[in-house]
Parts: sequence; C-alpha cells; structure tokens
Amino acid sequence: MAERSFAREVEDLKLGEGDLFRGEGILAITKALLQSGVGYVGGYQGSPISHLMDVLADANDILDDLDVIFQSSASEATAGAMLSASVMYPVRGAVAWKSTVGTNVASDALSNLSSGGVTGGAMVIVGEDYGEGSSIMQERTHAFAMKSQMWLLDPRPDQACLVNLIEKGFELSEASNTPVMLQVRVRSCHMTGEFVCKDNKRPEFTLRDAMNAPKRDLDRIVLPPAAYEHEVEKIEKRWPAGVDFIRDNKLNEFFGPTGEDKKGKTGLIVVGGMYNSTIRALQFLGLCDAYGNSQLPIYVMNVAYPTIPSEVEEFCEGLESVLVVEEGQPEYIEQSINTLVARKKRPVTVHGKDYLPMGGDYTAAVLTEGLTRFLEDHEPQQLGNRAPVPDPVPILTNPVVERLKDVVPPRPPGLCTGCPERPIFAAMKLVFEEHGEHHVSADIGCHLFSILPPFNIGATTMGYGLGPASAAAFNVPGAKRSISIMGDGGFWHNGLTSGIGNAVFNKHDGVFVIVENYYSSATGGQDILSSRAFNKRRQTNNPITDAVRGVGAKWVRQIDHTYDVNQMRDVLTEALTTDAEGPKIIIASSECMLNKQRRVKPQVAKAIKSGERTIKEKFGVDEDVCTGDHACIRLSGCPSLSVKELDDPLRDDPVASIDSTCVACGNCGEVADAAVLCPSFFRAEVTHNPTGWDKFRNRMSGSVINYLQNRREKRAVSFEG
Repeated sequence: MAERSFAREVEDLKLGEGDLFRGEGILAITKALLQSGVGYVGGYQGSPISHLMDVLADANDILDDLDVIFQSSASEATAGAMLSASVMYPVRGAVAWKSTVGTNVASDALSNLSSGGVTGGAMVIVGEDYGEGSSIMQERTHAFAMKSQMWLLDPRPDQACLVNLIEKGFELSEASNTPVMLQVRVRSCHMTGEFVCKDNKRPEFTLRDAMNAPKRDLDRIVLPPAAYEHEVEKIEKRWPAGVDFIRDNKLNEFFGPTGEDKKGKTGLIVVGGMYNSTIRALQFLGLCDAYGNSQLPIYVMNVAYPTIPSEVEEFCEGLESVLVVEEGQPEYIEQSINTLVARKKRPVTVHGKDYLPMGGDYTAAVLTEGLTRFLEDHEPQQLGNRAPVPDPVPILTNPVVERLKDVVPPRPPGLCTGCPERPIFAAMKLVFEEHGEHHVSADIGCHLFSILPPFNIGATTMGYGLGPASAAAFNVPGAKRSISIMGDGGFWHNGLTSGIGNAVFNKHDGVFVIVENYYSSATGGQDILSSRAFNKRRQTNNPITDAVRGVGAKWVRQIDHTYDVNQMRDVLTEALTTDAEGPKIIIASSECMLNKQRRVKPQVAKAIKSGERTIKEKFGVDEDVCTGDHACIRLSGCPSLSVKELDDPLRDDPVASIDSTCVACGNCGEVADAAVLCPSFFRAEVTHNPTGWDKFRNRMSGSVINYLQNRREKRAVSFEG
C-alpha cells in the first residue's frame, strides 16, 4: 500500500467522555462523526479532506467495533449516491470530497437526494478549496446548496464549534428530512485546537438492520407525480422545520454587545468560516482583544444557508448599518439579508461587496482595509479607539522586498524530484522536434504541471479524468493526430467511460496517454483498482490494459519503465504515425517517486544503521566535460538539476550540477542520451558497510585510476612562460 500510515492519529479517535482532544481540525471532524453515531462513511480524496479519508482507512478496528461501514468511493458521484442509504432508513451517513470540483461531479446524485429527502441524517463534508492556496477554479459550494435546497453549515474555525455543528448537523438533517452540507476551508482543516470529547456511539440503526428489514416508500422516489410534491414539501415542511431547528438550537452565534448593551450604529454579519480573520482585523483596528471580545456586535452565521429571519431582525434592531463579510462571489448572503430587510421594511442599510472585494481571499489585511472604510463612512468615532498597532502588511510596501522580485526568478510549480512523469514529457518534446507540434489535451493531476516550463505542453484541462474527452472534437480524418493525457486516478474516476469508451465508440483516431504511477499519487498515494501492491481490504492489481481492451481498444502499448526516454519517444512516434484505426492507447507506468522514497528511505536507513552492506546510487555532472549549454535542464526541469559557478577564469558560463536531493532516477542522463546532448552525466555507486572484497576492489581500482591519470599528465603538452 502507498497510503501514509496515520496510526498515531487513529489513537485519538479512541478518546472517550471527558478526555481532551488536541489536534488538527480534520481529525476533529473524524472524531465528531464517530461521536454522532454515524453508520457509514464514504468519499473521494482531495485537498483538504484527504487526511480524513486516510485516517478512516487506518481506523478499521475502531470502525468494525462500532459497526460502521467505510468505503473509499470510485468518485464523488459514487459517494453522493451512497447517501441513498439514508433515504429509506434511519441510518446516519456521511461522505466527503474536495469542492467545488467534487460537488460538480456529485451534483446529479445530490439533486435526487435532496428532492426525495432523507429519513436518517445525511451529511456531505466538503473541503472548500477557495482562495490563494487553491488548485481549482474559483467557485463556491453555496450555489449547490441553494440550487438543491441542502442546508449549508460553515462553522466558525474552532474545534468545539466544529464538532458541535457536526453532531447538530445530523439532528438538523433528521428534523427537516434534508441533507446537510458542512464546508471546511483549508485553514480550518489544518488548524490545531482542542475540545472535550464524548464517547463514540454505535449507530442506533445500522446498515445491517436495514438489509435485514428492507423498506421502500414511493413518496421518496424521484418519479412523477412524487417529484412534483417534493418541491412543495421542501417549501412548506422542510424549510420551516430546518429554520426552527437552527434557531431553537442556537447554531448561529452572537458576539460583542447585544440587546440594550448596543451603543453604536454599526454591526457585522460574518459567515462562520470568516470569523477568525474578522477578529484579527478588528484587533488591528483596536476594536477587539486577543480573546475575541469585540466592541462591535457580530452575528456569526455558522449556518450559511438558510438565512434565519428572526435572528437577522434581532441583530439589526437598533443598528443603522451592517457589513456582511462573505468571501467570494456572487454575494449570496448579502443578497439574502438585503431581501429580508427590504421585506420587513427595517431601517438598516446592508453593505458588503461595496466595501470588500468581490473575489479572492479575505485575509486580515483585506478585511482591515474594508472595515476601516466602512467605519469611516458610518461610525468614524469607533476608529478613535484604535491602538497604535503595526501595519498588518508592511512586507507589501517594503522597498527591499520589492527589489527581490528583480533578483529572484519566479518558480512555477513542477513535478517532484525523480518524478516518472518527467521523462514522458521530455520524450514528447523530442517527438515534437521531429514531427511538429500536436494538439494536447491535459488533465487534472500531477501531469498537469507539464503545461508549465520547461515542457509547455497542453492546451486545455476540463476536469478530472476528462483529458481524453477534451480531445473528442479533434477527430478529423487526415489531420495531425491529437494527444490526450490522464492519470490512472482520473482513468478509474471516469476516464474509462467518458474518455476511452467514447473514443472506441466514435473510432477516434487520436493518441491517448494514461500515466500510471500505481496509485492516486496527487491526492496522497491512495490505492486504486490498478495499484500493484496487495491490499487486504480492497481488490487491487487490475491492469489498465485489461480495462481498455475490455471496452474494445485494439492498439494498446504498455511501458513499464518511463525513465527510458528512447523507448517513450519511439512508442509516441509509432502512435502518431501508424496506419491502425481507432484510438492509440499508451499506458506509461512507473511508481510515484515521492511515495517510493517514503517507503524506501526508512528501509535503507535502517539497513545502514544495522550494518548491512547497502549500495546507494548517485548521479553527477563532470565539470570538465559540461559545456554550460544547460539543454539538459531545459528538457528535464528536475528540481535537483541546478547550476554551479566555476573558479576557472576561462569558463564564463556556469555548468550544470546535481544537488543532494537527487534520488538517482537517472532521468537527466536518459534525456541527455536520447537528445544526443552531451556525455557529462555519470552514475556512481556509494557502498555503505563495505565488505573486505569491496575495500580490496576499491584500492585496486583507485590504483589503476591514479596510474592512468599520472600517465596522462606526463604526456600532456605544457606551455610555460
């Protein structure tokens, strides 16, 4: 298995009543699920919820004892459909994925789920990957919640609040027969905090109970005429029930002066996930202390959808202006508050995006600026309390830092040192040199880094596993063949049907490269169908070649060592020039080097420490031979390949150099050989704990080398002044 072990973290899931949990937010979520009596959990890995999936995968004994079923889903759509178990039966279920890409994939299942409604509590935990550190398009989960009427929880970044919202979220789902979404941002997932634990609960109603007493209710199945009644039920029954539960259980929170204690004219309505950044901004303005005691009234919407009218009215009582702090666009909450205030004819003005940016991260610096302008316009006396505090963003106006931009070159994200995908794209560049450029459809995964220097390969990316589908239009007889790329994770996610099956059916005359690194590498090394390691709980070792041939592909080539750049180039050339009809499929396989090193390095270190004879390979560049052309770097881009200045006054250009991060994959030398660059690369073997024979052989070879070097120096022509 390639998945990382979370054995230590799993121990925290065993904590019981009164114990104090300390750890990351994502692990607190996992513990909260077990405390809530969840009956089954599923999901698809992706930042920032991969940790949750990995911890559950290691918690088999705990889950078995509680009679909880856990499953790593084939896709987010699979996970969403898994929640159907809660439609007919009072069993609690939770699924997790990365949003909004995951919610996009699962949207069909979620629409049906929310239409028919649920009997047991159903929760979708979405990792809201929005803002500066995001790896996806900038969209929000809020739109899906509104579209399908699923309640959306956005908890204040606090462990106790987060755990409480999960437990109450299941109750809310059951009270209103509505699935609930709980979104957590990257920072919330990885923040460290603490909360007082409860005992883990066995499900009151298990999947075993459901299977032993099957049930069906036509009113819950999404077919006319029941489907027409679902909309009415949503509005007339589920919505009021949800609003009542949220209000009665005080899921939203009020901070700062309330009721008669309100002295000012302004207040803040803050979506839960924005609370910490807002408090930090108020600290910069001298309006809050380090413990969150605010001088401005704050209404925290831990439930981002639906809006609770009575709470908004209560908060706005006596205020003249409120500022809605809601990250991203459109401004759903601001619109909702404005509509509510207008209908009730309340004498309060609602502001939001007129003072805060429409898009992007709401950092403390951004909020400080927006809050300052808001208060200057509506209650400037509040800013008179401002204490002398340092500028929260001095680094942006520091001339020394600004000058660094002129010195330090930009470093685009790239493939890891030794990545087996690097030689695939190096070979592709060599093919393009000989046969001209071809249209390339890229895909989500590590291989997407090929669109950046030094490869600059790839024109589009349309979604996970949709690389081949992205090339569907490029099927023109007689034209240059298109190339599409996807990884093994994307292949099993949906690429087999939407990409390869579609290409076979439509006799697509293109080239399809499936990058196989034995597991879903980009999301943390989770096992998939084609993983080559044994997994006692899942069936692995299902070859991709069998799958593509199973849907009718004829031209299939398997490469088991992608580091052989010459072989990769030859197979790509054959695929682009063959007369064979239909899709040309290349499965390029080599283990993810990052995960391989996680496994191999401890083994090697242990062997050396125990005194075993161990050989470690090392690659280098001969400074005397290197010309300083750096074509190897331009064709490889490996982070371990760098440049080195020489003391030789006759050598102006720095030579190539391999640093200590090298993992001896050999790609740089293979590229140099395939491109006929230069012979400056060498491979050396370092023997740890050598035997007597090793030492003798080393002395003998050293003597021979010294003899040859001395003889060459004696014969060299010398020019002396």
